[in-house]
Parts: sequence; structure tokens; C-alpha cells
Amino acid sequence: MKENVIDVLLYLFETYIDTEERNKPDNEVLELELEQVGFQELEIHKALEWLDNMTVAADQPLKRHATMRVFSDIELERLDVECRGYLLFLEQVGVLDVETREIVLERVMALDTEEIDLEQLKWVVLMVLFYQPGREVAFAWMEDLVFEDMEAVVH
Repeated sequence: MKENVIDVLLYLFETYIDTEERNKPDNEVLELELEQVGFQELEIHKALEWLDNMTVAADQPLKRHATMRVFSDIELERLDVECRGYLLFLEQVGVLDVETREIVLERVMALDTEEIDLEQLKWVVLMVLFYQPGREVAFAWMEDLVFEDMEAVVH
């Protein structure tokens, strides 16, 4: 089974999204569970580190007031036109603000992957919004978008 960090993150997010904070298992228990499910140890550690850094990013909001985002060369390599356009769309409709957009981009760059597709980007946005205090409405809106797209694929 060749899984990557985003697969581990998606498994954790889908499994524990509705779990109260006090009922979430600690990292040792999570590691054992993920190994039993079939994920590789290296990918598990990278995913747990990614999540730990998510909470650090959420605790330190950025103070940027740019009206236009210029993507770096590495961001252009990882995010195709469709992904960059989707981020702009989410910002224009108010799902993302400048700070959350930057956290999304930072978390995408932290993934151990050469390129991210639109579906993966949507999940990263959802995870970022989940960890952002005061962004519950944006999270619910994004959750609807992600799960509606999944239903369309199934049907």
C-alpha cells in the first residue's frame, strides 16, 4: 500500500472530526491505530507533525493586508491554475480571509508531495478552517462544498 501524508491526514480527519477534544486518543494510540490500518510509520509521523504544526499556525494569526497574492515559484509548481483559482474564489466569497489563505498555503507547502490536486486542496482548506477559532461558518460552508463534490463523484 503506497499511501502519502495527505491520505493519513484524511483518515484522521474523517475518523475524528466529530470527536470531542477530551475523547481523542494521544499520539501513541493514534500511531498504533494507523499502523494497524496499514499506513507506514514515516507517513504517520509526518502527518502527526503536520497536525501539530497546524495548531501552532492557528495560534499565531498573520497580520497581512495585501490585496493581491503573488505566488512563489514553488507554490506555482505545487498548485496548478485550478487550485490557485479556487483559493481566489474562496477568498472572494469570504470562506478564506488573508490569514487563513496564508495558513492554507503554508500547510500545502508543508505536505510531502510535489503537486497537490484540487480535491486535496479542498481537504487542506477544510482542516485549516477546522482549527481556526471563529471560522465555524466558513468551515460549515467548506464542509458542504467538499462533501457535495464527493456525492457527485459517487453518483
